[in-house]
Amino acid sequence: MLASLLPLLPFGHGLIRSFDFGRLQAIGVSSLVILAVLVVGLNSMSLIAAAAMAAVAVVIQLVYVVRFTPLWPVQTVRFEGDSQSESTISVLACNVKQGNRDYQKVIDLIEEREPDVAIFMETDAGWADALRPCLSKFRERIEQPQDNSYGMILASRLKLSEQEVRFLLNDEVPSIHCVAELPGGREIRIIALHPEPPVPTRDTLGRDAEILVAAKHARDEPLPVIVTGDLNDVAWSRTTRRFLRISGLLDPRQGRGMYNTFDARRWYLRWPLDHVFHSRDFELVSIERQKFVGSDHFPMFYRLALTSRNANQPSPSPSRDDYDEAEEAVEVESNRSRKPAGSDWES
Repeated sequence: MLASLLPLLPFGHGLIRSFDFGRLQAIGVSSLVILAVLVVGLNSMSLIAAAAMAAVAVVIQLVYVVRFTPLWPVQTVRFEGDSQSESTISVLACNVKQGNRDYQKVIDLIEEREPDVAIFMETDAGWADALRPCLSKFRERIEQPQDNSYGMILASRLKLSEQEVRFLLNDEVPSIHCVAELPGGREIRIIALHPEPPVPTRDTLGRDAEILVAAKHARDEPLPVIVTGDLNDVAWSRTTRRFLRISGLLDPRQGRGMYNTFDARRWYLRWPLDHVFHSRDFELVSIERQKFVGSDHFPMFYRLALTSRNANQPSPSPSRDDYDEAEEAVEVESNRSRKPAGSDWES
């Protein structure tokens, strides 16, 4: 019950926000408590109270996760045209885990899926060197290798312009921004992010503020937009839902599935950390979690189609509180300097 109630508190601290992650696990544990009580029998007030609290916990958790099941209406409609048309784009997003040295598994995945755009996170110099021969087959590359678990590489078979590595709020946490030209000539904006992970010893403003800065960029962008990457935040969290309201972007997993990507090594501790969000101009061709590549994250592969049908469901409109809380988080984080969380984990 405590794990269900703590995330309801409006505190941006890792000790509180970490309870956002394990909602599926909380449902599983609460369901086992209810089952155990039913097996033993409702023959005491303490057992009845335990079952009741577990049932309330299940209901609270379901409010958050049910939208990522087939019981919920889809937000992004299925594209009905040619999946290989000039209006489609395929994106591979892969957190390789800096300390993982199984380069060949990632290379094999790239060659198997042949994405139009591939984004790799936690790439240090070793990863940049290992991937470079394979990525030389791509038309363009943007490389920002770093040894603090925040390195990034973007490779594209499409023509790119306005290529830029930006440090939105922290000088050690890069993001990649560019404009890609589809084969039919239309342009789209791509933003690749990998903000800080939440840790129980500090607040989550670094992560939250970077995600919300990206939301403002997406909101103000005149081109169709794709935002992707390991956001170190689950799809149902307060910050991600606020991101969607402010940006106006859509989540193609709604009404389809959770596509849990972390932790790839432990089936019982998994949640959706690796995302793709898109503007209403896109429809979904396919979305697939990829095979294990030695990392603690599963890669994700998406194919989207740029259309003019405007058939998708819009995101809810942002409230004044959404803007106020976003501006406060960005202001606080932009006025302080500190090492990003997790920058020493690989060492």
